[in-house]
Parts: sequence; structure tokens; C-alpha cells
Amino acid sequence: MPSRDALLVLNEADDVAVARRGLLPGEVILVGETALTVRDEVAIGHKIALRDILTGAPVTKYGYQIGLARQPIAAGQHVHVHNLGFSSHAKSVAADFGSRGWAAPQLPERTTFLGATRSDGTTATRNYIAVLSTVNCSANVCEIVTNEVTRRGLLADYRNVDGVIPLVHTLGCAMSPDGLEVLQRTLAGFAAHPNVGGVVVIGLGCEVNQVSQMIDRIRLRPGTPLVRMDIQTSGGTRGAVETAIDAITAMLPEVDASFVRTERPVSELVLGLNCGGSDGLSGLTANPALGFASDLIVAQGGRSVLAETPEVYGAESLLVQRATSEQTAQRLLDKLAWWEEYTAKLNATMDSNPSPGNKAGGITTILEKSLGAVAKSGQAPLTAVYDYAAPIDQPGLGMMDTPGYDPVSVTGLIAGGANLVCFTTGRGSALGTRPAPTLKLATNDDLYARMPDDIDINCGPVFSGGKPVAEMGLEVYHALLDLASGQPSRSEALGYGSNEFVPWQLGVVM
Repeated sequence: MPSRDALLVLNEADDVAVARRGLLPGEVILVGETALTVRDEVAIGHKIALRDILTGAPVTKYGYQIGLARQPIAAGQHVHVHNLGFSSHAKSVAADFGSRGWAAPQLPERTTFLGATRSDGTTATRNYIAVLSTVNCSANVCEIVTNEVTRRGLLADYRNVDGVIPLVHTLGCAMSPDGLEVLQRTLAGFAAHPNVGGVVVIGLGCEVNQVSQMIDRIRLRPGTPLVRMDIQTSGGTRGAVETAIDAITAMLPEVDASFVRTERPVSELVLGLNCGGSDGLSGLTANPALGFASDLIVAQGGRSVLAETPEVYGAESLLVQRATSEQTAQRLLDKLAWWEEYTAKLNATMDSNPSPGNKAGGITTILEKSLGAVAKSGQAPLTAVYDYAAPIDQPGLGMMDTPGYDPVSVTGLIAGGANLVCFTTGRGSALGTRPAPTLKLATNDDLYARMPDDIDINCGPVFSGGKPVAEMGLEVYHALLDLASGQPSRSEALGYGSNEFVPWQLGVVM
């Protein structure tokens, strides 16, 4: 008897369908009333041809072109890297803005969370002291300081302080002006982040990124304690460590007392949207579920920000048509044009983005990956396009220009002010962040079973059990409010968050 539920057809115009389970050669499956004989082994989440496709013909999924056939593809064949290639695509123009309307979702009963209001009116979901290095040369001292705080038990009496975190990196000297500008903007964004209650800035002394320059860049909140020092004038490593620990000890009572959780409206959330280790189910389960949760936050006046510009390429029309102005649409298109030029200069293409893990999970080209990735943004209008690490200052859905590399992208979002992050993964990312916490969503049941200590929510039942996306999205929404209220994420419980601070390195290393 031919199987009826083996494939998922996303759009009636599509040339391919998605395998709901592993398929074997010789199986006969029904697509509507048409019998289709499987010709190759096809893994769950991978694509199978619904009809014969000629060499050079466009191949569609989600109703959009995802590439060109490299060779003749027969109905029932596996469609992947061996027979499907990257291609150019029809691009939007800014004048297409606003052509897609939005019906805001019905709001849930729960519309508040427990957050702490800061002196500048921003809202914190966590409370850290940040030990910030201006240059890689002071990174060891910063890490020694944070380790010593733990070893000496200095936080034992301060329950409102979530920790002392090192913000260290490999940059800070031998940099060109454009690279220095991005680094300083990123560091300043972290230092002034709502989730940072106190700051210690440590330099070496002779670096390009001088401590005094960094202090000038930080838009510090009134009353936030800040201490500055450099190793060369503080007695060397031991002297700098002890000076920093004394400073932290002195500021702890104030940082602890300044953090009081009260009931806050969802409009005060700033949500960073990200994904990594994506697979063929990402665009069908976790990403649209997160998009639904994002829409609920935006509908209440909150801010939600998509990122990873290379993973918008090929799906930009979905955002351009939702832009609230032609200027916003043009900014997005200009960012994508920059990336095309940037990759060409480095002898690469935009299709260099999908990783081996993405491909093993069923994603073939960047065009296909982007169509799934943009689902994280839901359906809300696009109100702003931000430079990397720039302040997220507009209510509604925004887009931040970042690379697709997960830690670099999330670093930019947090520098911009995201007070929580939601991250989807199909292959199994172990990412976790501080000072803003990250909630991780699995796209499939198998991943959730394999990495239960790393994943907060399994969105696999959308695919395997027919759970409605809206129902799954509401679950994500409530989990985000719990996270913002202080409930630790899985990655926080494991101690993640130090190595994920990775500023974008731009420009020449001198």
C-alpha cells in the first residue's frame, strides 16, 4: 500500500518535497493522488524531486528558487549537493517595501515578566560585573581576576549578582581604523548593557585601543560603578589583579542593591534572534515557532532583531516587502550588496555560508538556508536595519548586519542591547551567552534526545507530531518570559558564556 504521509509539500508550485522519515529506493508514496516511486535513499529532512527537472532548470522550495539543476533530475530522486547548484536569484528593489501586510497575533493572557529597571529606563534580565579587556594583551589578567573572585568566594553574600564575567578577545592592537571602530562600539555596548551592573576596564598600556578612548565611548548609566586601570602602571600582572579585585569587592554592595526584580511589561524585552547548526527542518519547526513568539513580543511594543546578513541572501524579498519605509528596505539591500562585494574580494561566494553540518542535515544552498532562516523573524513589519553592535533603539522588528558565524553574530546583538537571545539549532549547537541569557530550541526530536542538557525546548513535534506552529510558538514565548524573569537556561546551568564573546574582526591586521 503506498504511503500517504511520507512527504511534506510546502508549496503547490514546488519541485521538491521534504522527507518526513527516511525513504528507501523502491518505495511508492502518494503525493495527493499521484504515486511517486523513490529512486534513492533519502534521509529525514532532505529533499526529493516531485517531477522531472531538466539540466539548468530552476528548482523551487517554499515557492522560491533555491538553485539550478546540475544534471537531469528524475521524479523520486534525492535532490542535494550532487545534482543541485547555487544560482543567482531575482532580487527585490526598495520600492517593493510595504507590499505585504501584517495581521498582529492575538495576545496571550501573560504580558509581563520579572525584570529590573535601571537608572536610564532600560530593563535588565540579569546582573553581572564585567571585567573588560581593551586588548588581547590584558585578557589573561581579566580571566585571572574573574577566577580569583570565584576562588575567594566574594559573591557568597550577594544573591542579586549573577557573576563576574571576563569580556576578553583577540583584538585591540595592530588594527586599522575601521576595525578599531567596530571593536570599540562592541565593547562599549557590553559595558553599558542593562545586564551589566558594574564595569572594570583593564588595558596593557601601550595598545591602539587605549583605556581612555574606551571610557569615552561608553554611554554609562548614571550611578553605574566603573574602574579603569592598565597593567603597565599597576605593578604588572599581580598588582593589576589585586587592584581589580579590590575594586570589585568595593562595588559589590552597590551592584547587588541596585538590582530588584519587579513586574515589567513585555514591551521592555529586546530579543536577539539567531540560529546555528541548521538543518532541513529548521525552516519548518523551530524557526517559525520562534517567529511566532517574536511576533507576540513585537505586537506588545517590544523589540526583536534578526541578524546574520549572509543568511538573508536569497530571501531578502520576504523582508523588503515587510519594510515600513523605502529607506529601511534600501538599507537592507545595501548591506546585502556589501556582502556580495566583500565575498567576491576574498574569492568566495555567498554560497560559501552553508557548513558541512548544514548540508548533512539537508540544506543544499544559501538560497534554501536563507528561506528557512528568515522564518525566525515571524511576520511583523521590518522597522529598522542596524549596523553591527549599534544600539537597538526602535520598537518592532529590526535587522542587524552581522556575519553568519554564531558567536560573532550574537555578540553584535548583545552589544546592541538585546537582554535575551533565542537560538535555534538542528545539528546541535552548544552556544550560551552572558550577560544576556540564551534559550536554545531544537528543530528535531533526535537532537533533543541526544543533547538534553544543552537544549531548552524541543520543536520537533511540529514536524513529527503535527503540533501547530502557533502552539509551539506560544510555548517558546512563555519560556522566554521565564528566562527573562531569572529562570536559568540550560547553557547558563552548564556555565557557558565566556568564550562566546567574539567581536567581528574587520579591516587589516597591521
